[in-house]
Order: sequence, then C-alpha cells, then structure tokens
Amino acid sequence: MTTNRLEAFSDGVLAIIITIMVLELKAPVDTDLNSLLAKTPVFISYIFSFIYVGIYWNNHHHLFQITEKVNGKILWANLHLLFWLSLIPFTTAWIGENYTNLLPVMAYGVVLLFCAIAYYILQAIIIKFHDDQFALRQVIGSDRKGKISMALYLLGIASAFIFPWVALIFYGIVAIMWLVPDRRIETKV
Repeated sequence: MTTNRLEAFSDGVLAIIITIMVLELKAPVDTDLNSLLAKTPVFISYIFSFIYVGIYWNNHHHLFQITEKVNGKILWANLHLLFWLSLIPFTTAWIGENYTNLLPVMAYGVVLLFCAIAYYILQAIIIKFHDDQFALRQVIGSDRKGKISMALYLLGIASAFIFPWVALIFYGIVAIMWLVPDRRIETKV
C-alpha cells in the first residue's frame, strides 16, 4: 500500500486542528489597547501551538516522503499520533487563559509528550516494516533529538509543580530544537 491516502488524511486532520485553534482566538469585547493586550497570553499560546503543529506537519511530510510503503500497523500508529495532536487545541485554549496554573501547564506538557511518544512509535514501526537498507534507518540513527525532546517535556511537566513558567521554557526549548527540520531526510529523498 502506498502512502498517498495516509498523507492526504493526515494533512486534512492537521488543517482542521489549526482551524480549531484559530477559531478559539476570540476578539476582545472592548476596543481599547488594554483589552487587546489582555489577550496576549492566548495569542502566544496559539503561536506556540501553531509552531508545534507546523513542526509535526513538516516532519510527518518528510517521514512519508522517505517511506516506501505502509501497512495496517503504520496506519494505526499514524492515527495514534493524530489523536494526540488533536488534543493540542484544547490544551492551547486552556493554557492561554491559565498559563500560570499547574494543571493547564502540566496538561499542555503531557499532550506534547504524548505527541512525541506517538511520533517515535510511528517512526519505529515504519523502520521495522522496511528492510535493513531503508534510508530512514540510517538517517534517524539513535534518534537522540527525539529522546532529548521527551526528556525535556518530562522536566517541564515536573517543573510545573513548582514553577509553571519554567515548564513553559522547557516546552519552548523543544520547539526551538525542532524548528529547523532534519536535512538528512531531504538528502535521501
């Protein structure tokens, strides 16, 4: 089975996720600058989440550019990833209104962590389904960047119990790490 339908479905789901996030952005009731500035945390949470969804879309695109074939396990692993990504709009809205509170900050980190775990699982299943010469196997290697990301998410979730703003810094560091996609995949396609 080729990757075309999986990619099209995934692109559609990711587009819907971004649409839901932008629909959660509510304009201020009043028309003064203070009312607009009061929405800053909501807008910043939207920006971060948009970047995260963009990172996943970009990496997903690269992953399936190099993937030669898919099976049922890959389809289910992809749905698993899309499930966790679909929770980003909820946690984005929650953290945007409550960015200094433990539970919203922790929940945002948990969703990001499970997105990373789901992506790791998807990648591992794809690699396992292909032969030993599969280019992705060489490109990914030990996936140090992915493992560091998960460790930083865990540190962020743990730090949310003491200082929620420190957790946000950890989440931001992971986003910065992934803003530039891995060019090794592009050279293999």
